[in-house]
Amino acid sequence: MDPLNEILAGCRRRERQSQEKLYRQFYPVLFALCKNFFEDKHDIVTAINNGMLKVFTHIDQYDAAKGGFFSWMYTTVRNAALTMLRDRKTQAFDYVEIEDKMGFVSQDNPFEQLSGTDIHVYLMQLPVATRRICSLYYMDGFSVKEIAGSLAISEGTVKWHLSESRNRLKVIFENPL
Repeated sequence: MDPLNEILAGCRRRERQSQEKLYRQFYPVLFALCKNFFEDKHDIVTAINNGMLKVFTHIDQYDAAKGGFFSWMYTTVRNAALTMLRDRKTQAFDYVEIEDKMGFVSQDNPFEQLSGTDIHVYLMQLPVATRRICSLYYMDGFSVKEIAGSLAISEGTVKWHLSESRNRLKVIFENPL
């Protein structure tokens, strides 16, 4: 039995040591994921913890026949972060609602030719609201409509942030670090 399956079996038995091993094994990548949504370290860790609690609680629902464990866990933690954002009464920033007259048309992914480390470095240079939307659209494959629904904002606002991210990234790519 490979180490991950052994850890997952322990998690299904609700063994704390296995849960801790799983948490520690995936913490760095989950931290990078949640950093796309939050700037404050406390919020990042809270989102990870909320997501991992759901993973541990619903580990029996994971079905290897439907896909890899990492994808299932990543999606669970990402959804927990989105829920945390949506449930907040006051956010550290405001989405300015934009009219849907902007005409966002580009489907090009500005991150296609970059490595994971490079993508993270460039994303961190965007404002947090724009970074969230950019990450959901280009990295996680959400549609404009799905992002608008997840963040409780208009589709026009999502399109504006996507356009803004492309404009800012164009400048960043032209003037590399």
